[in-house]
Amino acid sequence: MKNVRILNLSLLFVFVHACFAQADFAPYFYDNGPYSNNGNLALFSLSEDMPVGTQIYCLNGTDPEGHEVRYGLSFDPGSKEYFRVDPRSGNITLVEKLDREKQDSIDVIISITDGRSKVMERVTIFVMDANDEKPDFQNMPAIIDVLETTESGSSIFKVEAVDKDTGSGGSVTYYLQSPQSSMFAIDRHSGVLRIKFGEMLDYEKTKTHFVTIIAKDGGGNFNGKEQFLSSFATLTINVIDAQDTPPSFIGTPYFGYVYEISTPGSEIFTVSAEDGDVGNPNPIRYSLDEDEDAVFGINTTTGCITLLIPPNYLKREVFNVKVRASEVSPEGRLMDYGVTTVVIRVMDLNNNPPTFYGENGPQNMFELTMYEHPPEGEILRGLKVTVNDSDQGANAKFNLKLIGPGRMLRVVPQTVLNEAQVTILVEDSAAMDYEKHHFLTYKLLAVEIDTSERFSATADIVIHLLDTNDNAPKFSSDYYIARIPENSPGGSNVVSVTAVDPDSGPWGEVKYSIYGSGADLFLIQPASGIIYTQPWASLDAEVKSKYNFYVKAEDAEGKYNLAEVFVTVLDLNDHPPAFNNNFLQKTMVIGAPVKIEAVDDDAEIPNNVIEYAIMKAEPDNNIFDIDTDTGEIKLKSYIKSMAIIQNITKKRDCSWSLVVQARDRGQPSFSTTAVVKIDITEAIKSRFFSYFLGLRKRPGAVFGICLTLVTFAISLTIFISTVIYWKSVKKTRVQPQGKIRKIVRRPVP
Repeated sequence: MKNVRILNLSLLFVFVHACFAQADFAPYFYDNGPYSNNGNLALFSLSEDMPVGTQIYCLNGTDPEGHEVRYGLSFDPGSKEYFRVDPRSGNITLVEKLDREKQDSIDVIISITDGRSKVMERVTIFVMDANDEKPDFQNMPAIIDVLETTESGSSIFKVEAVDKDTGSGGSVTYYLQSPQSSMFAIDRHSGVLRIKFGEMLDYEKTKTHFVTIIAKDGGGNFNGKEQFLSSFATLTINVIDAQDTPPSFIGTPYFGYVYEISTPGSEIFTVSAEDGDVGNPNPIRYSLDEDEDAVFGINTTTGCITLLIPPNYLKREVFNVKVRASEVSPEGRLMDYGVTTVVIRVMDLNNNPPTFYGENGPQNMFELTMYEHPPEGEILRGLKVTVNDSDQGANAKFNLKLIGPGRMLRVVPQTVLNEAQVTILVEDSAAMDYEKHHFLTYKLLAVEIDTSERFSATADIVIHLLDTNDNAPKFSSDYYIARIPENSPGGSNVVSVTAVDPDSGPWGEVKYSIYGSGADLFLIQPASGIIYTQPWASLDAEVKSKYNFYVKAEDAEGKYNLAEVFVTVLDLNDHPPAFNNNFLQKTMVIGAPVKIEAVDDDAEIPNNVIEYAIMKAEPDNNIFDIDTDTGEIKLKSYIKSMAIIQNITKKRDCSWSLVVQARDRGQPSFSTTAVVKIDITEAIKSRFFSYFLGLRKRPGAVFGICLTLVTFAISLTIFISTVIYWKSVKKTRVQPQGKIRKIVRRPVP
């Protein structure tokens, strides 16, 4: 019975052991808390400016059975793979650039396996913000229209910019770039743009304002540094003309004529007026003021003055007719107006041609001196030209034409009745260029319209243009390339630059200067543009072969242009090759080459390219070859052993003296020689023997070894002698005492 129990217990133990032996527990990650960098990656965050390649985390786990574990990392299908894990160490590395603005969290599936069981966990990595985004304007650039009568301090636009960053990096403040925004102010926080208090827009002064607005964030950390980012945008403000300027007449004073043969309804003169608010002009309505005699009428739309009664009923020879030009509002209401006087004379038959008058009487040439590029629409006030036809009525009606180069000028009025002050206006300012035309010549032509005679007259209009400084000097090239040999003496010419300013006088005189980090060794003649080296300059291609700097061409008023100069110092072959020592000792093992080396301090090929040659070898010239490029010296291929060498030289001493030449490839070529002593030996089998063989070339080491051996031998001899001496002294002291004891102990007979 007892045996049965023991058997049952044994079977139970085997069953339990088998169960435990077959159990396999899954591996697991350590969980060290949300701020740990050594666990399962849970609640981990990462800044978006973290550099690619950085190790950001280390997975850590274990297997209950102690098996070695492997780590894995994967992403959902179609997701960008930002990380890579080392299966053994669990180190996680960032492999893709992060961008919080595109993806602020990343789902990652991490795994741990012991080869049998695999545990997978989904974790979320949060991407933290860095200040890497500029403010982005939402409604800029923009163009707005603002009425010129808008009150001072009024809001005219609201700027809106958004920064995708968070925190202070996502806050935006607004600024205006001065001085172009001196009439405007902006609220830094709201972005509301308003007209400054005390400022008013004026269409007649400035039709368009360009305001540059800066949006700046509050700053934040980026790559370990505080960074502030900003953006620029331009707001174009078009000033809308308001009805605040009355009409004005063109070509005044006006003169009209009534002829003897005129009939009621004949056109006498046509006035012309335009709204002073040229940006948004209103229609003009003409009317007569103080016409008590009811002799004349006027077309309200065209401004044409007509005769209402036959000439023989006219009681005066001169009539001063006042004409009113009134603006008409869109509703048809008369608004501001201007008044001028038309002098109308009663004339006889057509027996006079048109005639041009100056201040002193009839004149057929008029000259004017003015600056180039006058404003468009400007009146050439220096020309005092009057045209007159002394006939009356239709006989004194003629057209004015201006004939000349291009369409730079136009004449007003184009139709004249009897007499008019000629006004010439600028139509194309850009074409009136002194650099193209020093003077302009026009023909002013007056031709009668309704007469059979078609009398006409001409006058020459000569306009002398004065130059203004409207051009900056311009170089013949944007950059200049120069080459100068090294060792050139100080004051050597390098290159000549040329810039031309088409303006005249001092404005066309160009002054040259140079600056930049590479300009220290150079000077420039201010008038000629010749660049030369400093008197003390010493150019050396081996020290520095490239220089670059800027040359500035400037006129008398400071207008300038820049060009870049590149100077290359040309290397000369001014250094011969040099060996470290003119006498070299080498040991050559048969089958292995020895190498010599020379150095050439020149800077460029071919001046620093060295070729090697054996000039002489003793006792035999025919057993060595040398690589002309590398300087490797080796035995000819048929020499395989010391016996061959000894057979050639008939000597047991295998020592050679070679005269080796190193020559560069420059022009002219330089060379130098060195004596190379070569001891030839066969391959050494023993390190010990190799060491002592090498001592043949190191007499200092041999002397040191010998001195050490002699010193050791002397020291050993002194030590042994001292030991023997002290032993003998001790022995002589002990023996007499022993004899005494023996004598005392001897019995008495």
